Formats: sequence, structure tokens, C-alpha cells
Amino acid sequence: MAEDGTVTLYNNTVVTDAKKIPFSVKSGLAQMLRGGAIVEASTLNEAILAEEAGACCLVISEPNRGGISRMPDPSIIKEIKRAVSIPVMARSRVGHFVEAQILERVGVEYIDESEVLAIADEDNFINKHNFRCPFICGCRNLGEALRRVREGAAMIRTQGDLLGTGNIAETVKNVRSVMGEIRILNNMDEDEVFAFAKKIAAPYDLVAQTKQMGRLPVVHFAAGGIVTPADSALMMQLGCDGIFVGSEVFENCSDPYKRLRGIVEAVRHYNDPHVLVENSCGLEEEMAGLNVSEERMEPFGEEGA
Repeated sequence: MAEDGTVTLYNNTVVTDAKKIPFSVKSGLAQMLRGGAIVEASTLNEAILAEEAGACCLVISEPNRGGISRMPDPSIIKEIKRAVSIPVMARSRVGHFVEAQILERVGVEYIDESEVLAIADEDNFINKHNFRCPFICGCRNLGEALRRVREGAAMIRTQGDLLGTGNIAETVKNVRSVMGEIRILNNMDEDEVFAFAKKIAAPYDLVAQTKQMGRLPVVHFAAGGIVTPADSALMMQLGCDGIFVGSEVFENCSDPYKRLRGIVEAVRHYNDPHVLVENSCGLEEEMAGLNVSEERMEPFGEEGA
């Protein structure tokens, strides 16, 4: 607030100077998480257990209290950051750039602009180029992924189940959608790329870059319903660079460390059937508390799409 009592409007130089951290650096920071499991934790004990199990990063979330879900309490983030040595990520609501400013100031390494939380702005996403922190954004298809990259997302998270039911079907559907569109793009003639970019409502230069690379131009993780070593290996074999593991792995489980360690090992050795067998044994009792709902979830929102 200015000295004369007037309110200073938010602009791209109020909090951060994007020139200090170019997008290539943010993308490189996201690349450091490739081949790992990012685990959601809401308490200090869960965070320490996740680190011991081999998580490459933590997503700090508020305990489920019902009502409007928002960013986690900064005091919880500070407490967990003091206790662990791995990177810490926190969620902000879609379009809520002030929550992102707070999280960046607290010192998180990554910010997840997450549709898992309540949506603050139904029409606009955060301009992620205004921040020093790398951002993660969700998608269901290739066009949505590339629009988020244009806004400054350094990592894309293909999102499935938002309800914590352990149902991986929606995640598989959306990952196959993204990978399928990339395969279609790879087989296109150069002259067809313009029309394809228009069809999926994505920036042409990013569509052309995706065709050249044969994959998304940023790190690509999967999230939602991943609760077993087999689930995590499935996502990796479908072409993802890593996975998000929800907090449901800690619930109704006598040995969450065993379950988490099995998931982490399956991500690292997703093509080794011997490791997958070893880490899948004895988990039936650990999974008993997960009740999978057969009802299909409603897809999460997208701006005017």
C-alpha cells in the first residue's frame, strides 16, 4: 500500500521480476523431478514418511475439512520445509495469483495451480511468467496442455480422479487422449499442422515443437487414482515422466510406508516385472480401506472450452 493510502494495483513487477528466472530454467527445475513420485501430505508425520519412502517431492495440502478448499496454511508449509530435505510443492486455486504470491514468498520450490481446489477465477488462469517458481498445471487433452504451457507452466499434470476413490480409469483415459493426439500429430504432414493447431485451440509454435520432439515440450506427470505399484507402472509405460500420489495412500492403512515404497520402486523400475511382482506382494490388506466408486466423476472445468 502506498504512503498516501491508495492501493497499489497488481502488475507484473510488484512481486517478482520474471527476467531473473527465464522459462528454460523453470523447465529445467521441473525436469529434476522426472522419474519420481510426488506425494501429497497434510501432516508433518506424513511428509517425513513420504521422504523416507523415496518421494522426489512433496505436495502440501490442507486436511479435508469440507467447504471451500484453498491453499494450505503457510505455517504448515514452513514446519514441513524445516523437517524434510526434498523439494516442497503447494497448491493454489486456479486464477488466484495472490495465493501464488504468498506461496512463493513462503519459499516453496513449485506451485501447483490446481483444479483439485476450489476455482477462484472461472475465466482466467494465473500468468505464470510473473513468478520465479515453476508452475504445474492440469490437463485432460493436448490442446489444454499446450495452452497451460503458453501461460508459463513448467510441468503438465494429466489429471484423472479428483475424489480420492482410487479409481484410475479417468486418469488412463486422459493420458491416452494426450498421447494419442501426439501420435496423430507426429504422423501429420507439415501443411496439416496449422489446421490441427486451430482444431485443438493451441498455439501453433508449441504444436510444431510437440511434433518435432514427439512429446510434450515440458515434463508430463499423471495424477488421480494411483494407489498401487501396478497403477504407477501403468502410467510410466503409457509414456508419463512421473506420477502424483494422493493422500489416500495414508488412509485406512496399517503400513503406509510399505505401500508408498512399493509405488516409488515401481516408478523407478516400471519395465522390470520382477520388481513389480516383489512390490505388489502383500498389499491386499493395505488396500482394503480404499473403496473404489464405480460412478464416473464429472470432468473438471476449462475456460470456455
